[in-house]
Amino acid sequence: MVQEDTKKMFLKYRTCSRTFFNILNREFGYPREAEEHAANPLAGGIRLEGYQCGMLWGASLAVGAESFRRHDDSGQAIGIAITATQHLMKSFSKRAGSVNCRDITGCNLSSKRGLVNYIFSGKFISCLKLAEKWAPEAIRSATEGLSDNKTDFPQLPLSCASEVARKMGASDEEMLMVSGFAGGLGLSGNACGALSAAIWMNSLACHRKKTDFNNNNLKPHSKVGIGKSVSPSAANTLKAFYSATDSKILCHEISGQKFATIDDHTKFIKNGGCDKLINVLVRSRYSCPLQT
Repeated sequence: MVQEDTKKMFLKYRTCSRTFFNILNREFGYPREAEEHAANPLAGGIRLEGYQCGMLWGASLAVGAESFRRHDDSGQAIGIAITATQHLMKSFSKRAGSVNCRDITGCNLSSKRGLVNYIFSGKFISCLKLAEKWAPEAIRSATEGLSDNKTDFPQLPLSCASEVARKMGASDEEMLMVSGFAGGLGLSGNACGALSAAIWMNSLACHRKKTDFNNNNLKPHSKVGIGKSVSPSAANTLKAFYSATDSKILCHEISGQKFATIDDHTKFIKNGGCDKLINVLVRSRYSCPLQT
């Protein structure tokens, strides 16, 4: 059963983001170890910041990858990936009551006290049960969104997250993987998708060099696994991001608008919206330290 498999994967990988990236990748028939591993810092609502749940970031990466495989045209693939991510957001919100990690856990995972409370108060078990319940629903909503073969986009869609990835040297597939992050994940206006794309790209580069990650003997959502000590690339990116946005992280606050449609977001990007921030994120690329 999907629920039993979800529990095994959650306990194996120890982060919700990697778990759901893996679950959906395997459902579509294309598991990707390095890319999934690099999703670890998105757990806990983007490096334990408490924003959109890591299950959503991981699932969105998977539908982006699948959209790339299904569509030859990159703009069409981006549009479908964003649409599929919106399906995931709606499904998850209905199941969990919120898309944000801190709302769901009631814990500030960025503090030691909050992290200890999360692990020992039973909140982790609650997240595990949520993952088990949502997994089959995530598969259904992802499949439905990907099957929406919309072709009447007024113009070929763009994604802020994909633009970050492109400027960081991503492959076409990697650009599509993050495309659903657009506009704060599925155009929701929440925590910045371009930020998450940069964190994922840096983490992927470091993982491929085998210098930035070591998942042995990690506790669930522990700072050893997805926090400062294992992902300095994420810390560096987040610091540069907050400096550039005056500590704002929500897309609608940074952009000054909410995107009602994919075309609205595309026009914003074409007109130079968030260009400066995108360039800051690209420059935040981190030279991976040697492991000791």
